[in-house]
Amino acid sequence: QMLTIRNMTESDVDAIAFLEKQAFPDAWTSQSIHDTFCQRQAFIVVAEDDGKTVGYCIVYHVLDEGEIARVAVDSSCRRQGVGRKILDQVSDICTEKGVTRLLLDVRESNVAARTFYQSYGFQEDGIRKNFYDTPKEHAVLMRKVLG
Repeated sequence: QMLTIRNMTESDVDAIAFLEKQAFPDAWTSQSIHDTFCQRQAFIVVAEDDGKTVGYCIVYHVLDEGEIARVAVDSSCRRQGVGRKILDQVSDICTEKGVTRLLLDVRESNVAARTFYQSYGFQEDGIRKNFYDTPKEHAVLMRKVLG
């Protein structure tokens, strides 16, 4: 398996939108992914296996704070270290940009994701009530100090 983690290019938009639909009930459209790609305060990394996009992460950053807005791995590639490698790359880029804290929100019921983030060094840091729609659900706020 030759997994590559790289910065997103414009030609990745549709592949990311496809994975969004697979992973999330409130999937971002190709347009919103493209808009985010064009923002100066955002960066997106993709994981590619044999030319196929198998994961991505969308990050917003302001000063010393980074927020993971989206991260997903193709259902056929989960539990193989792809997410970990994506987060390694995200952490490196954040460190280069002077980001010292990484934040994310995760659905309260998403135990698999919460466990994964904790194993990566994120700590649960509060609840955002009814943060998600479709379905309505609390978010668990998680944070990790970098460096």
